[in-house]
Amino acid sequence: MYSKKIKVAFLTDPLESLHGPLKPPFLIAKELKGRFSIIFASLMVGDGVAEVLESYGFEVLNLNKRFHLSGSLLTFEAWLRKSQFVLEHSNCVVVNFSQCFLTSAHIYYAQGPITKALDDMIPEMEQTYKLAYRLTRLFFVRRDKRFVKGLRKRSQLVIANSKFCASMYEDWGIKVDEVIYPPLDCEQFKPTTSKPSGDYVLTYAGKETKYSVLKDIAEADVKVKAFGSKAPYIPGYVLRQPNIEFLGKVSDQELVDLYSNALYTLSAFTHEPFGYIPVESMACGTPVLTYDRQGPSESVVNGQTGWFVKNDRELVNVATRLWREGILQGMRENCRKRALHFDAKIIAKEWLKLIEELVVGGD
Repeated sequence: MYSKKIKVAFLTDPLESLHGPLKPPFLIAKELKGRFSIIFASLMVGDGVAEVLESYGFEVLNLNKRFHLSGSLLTFEAWLRKSQFVLEHSNCVVVNFSQCFLTSAHIYYAQGPITKALDDMIPEMEQTYKLAYRLTRLFFVRRDKRFVKGLRKRSQLVIANSKFCASMYEDWGIKVDEVIYPPLDCEQFKPTTSKPSGDYVLTYAGKETKYSVLKDIAEADVKVKAFGSKAPYIPGYVLRQPNIEFLGKVSDQELVDLYSNALYTLSAFTHEPFGYIPVESMACGTPVLTYDRQGPSESVVNGQTGWFVKNDRELVNVATRLWREGILQGMRENCRKRALHFDAKIIAKEWLKLIEELVVGGD
């Protein structure tokens, strides 16, 4: 075991809550804290977030930057600013989880170029956003490429959060050294009932949701419950659909119960480098209906823990058939077993190996 004199610093996007950009480094840090001293550094850390991190014995370095936006737009604003940062600590392994820091690091954890996400998401957005992005896209893409190439030069290793994510960087000629999937707390996300009600389909309503498909599924008389706090992104024609119940932001325990009782979870996404929704659902014993592409195609096992479709029309057809016919017995058990591959204790071992190699190599 290494001495606590060895520090591991996680650089993150602005931290407004315990979710979003904090989830992967936080879960990894909890598993590694017995071996290393942990530092969290961010451009902005909410008071409640800082208190939780400090309660685990983590050091919090808050740069106290002021931002005009919030939520996902806050991350976009921070990305535009492209902050330079130097962490003044000896005996410290620096892991950059952020899309905002252009800094030297031992490891950059690549979670997908921002403009690649925008390219996929824009077709579902309002006309104002579409027009604005079309007019500025060339500028943003050039800037994005320069940024991630700069990160590659300043990072000893680049680790992607999925094979699909790695392919996006490699399309730009950026070498990715390894893939390590994001971790999940499978002690928190687990089935809460042995007799699921199965009287609804669960989905996430956010900026990555394919709302046009969600509308078609609801119009086929499938009862849908949708969670998420991204109400501004939800089109009016979907909000007015009587077969969709919008729950808004839910607590972690409420979310676990929702997953556990759903007939299946619908992941109708526009862009998903990894995708926590399918893994969380499987951890709660509920299979996932999604596309055979991007991150979810690496976590869901077709026919065993869910179903893959090739296009939107097939997604609507399969969603309707499953609602009428139900799911196969044994799938819920398969789901839980599959999700355990992403458990934080398992994923942390991969990080421990990387950090140990860096520590030994630096001696």
